[in-house]
Amino acid sequence: MRFEAVLFDCDGVLVDSEPIVNRVLRDMLAERGWPLSEAECLRIFVGKMVKDERDRIERETGQPLTEDWLEAFRARRNAALERELAIVANAREAVHAVHERLDARIACASGADRYKVELQLRKVGLHDYFAGRIFSGHEMPRSKPHPDVYLAAAAALVAQPRRCAVVEDTLTGAAAGLAAGATVFAYVPHGDAEPFHRAGVAAVFSDMALLPALLA
Repeated sequence: MRFEAVLFDCDGVLVDSEPIVNRVLRDMLAERGWPLSEAECLRIFVGKMVKDERDRIERETGQPLTEDWLEAFRARRNAALERELAIVANAREAVHAVHERLDARIACASGADRYKVELQLRKVGLHDYFAGRIFSGHEMPRSKPHPDVYLAAAAALVAQPRRCAVVEDTLTGAAAGLAAGATVFAYVPHGDAEPFHRAGVAAVFSDMALLPALLA
C-alpha cells in the first residue's frame, strides 16, 4: 500500500521522554504515599494521561487528584524535560526521509498536552517538520486508546485513515491507531514484541533507521 500520510506518536517514538516523565511521576506519587517501582509506574501510566488514572491515584494515596497537583506535576516534568530530553536514536533521519517522500504529509499525534509535545519537538529540533500538524489527545473528546487524535490528524491532512501509517511504541497507542483504521508500525527498541503482534500491528521494529524502508 502507498500511504497518503504518516502519523507519529511523540513520546518514545520521536523523543526519549518516558524515563524522565516516569521518574518525576514516581517521585511525586511517593511524596503522596504511593511508592512504585520504575516498572510498575511504566506499566500503569505509559501511553496514558495521568488524570485518566484519577480513581486509582486517589485510592492509593488517599488524597484527591487536584488541578493544583497536576499543574505542579507538569511544571516539574517540563523542567526535567528541558534539562535532560534527547531525541530517539535515528529519529531525525527517519522523519526527514518520510517528510521528503510524502511532501510533508506527516503529523505528530500525541496523547500528551500540547505544551509538552511542542516543548519536546523544539528541544530536539523536530518542530519544523510538524509545524501546523501537531495534535494533542488533551484537545480531543477522548484520548488514547480511543482513535480521536489519529482521526483528527488524518482529517487535517485530508487523508483516509485506512491509507495512513501510524508509528507507536505503546499498546495503548497502537490500539488507538488500529481503532482509527490505520496501519500501525510498532517501535519496540527493548522488551517484548509479541503483545504488539497479538494486537494486530503490521510490523514491529527496533531501530528508527528501519522505518522509511518499512513504509515504502
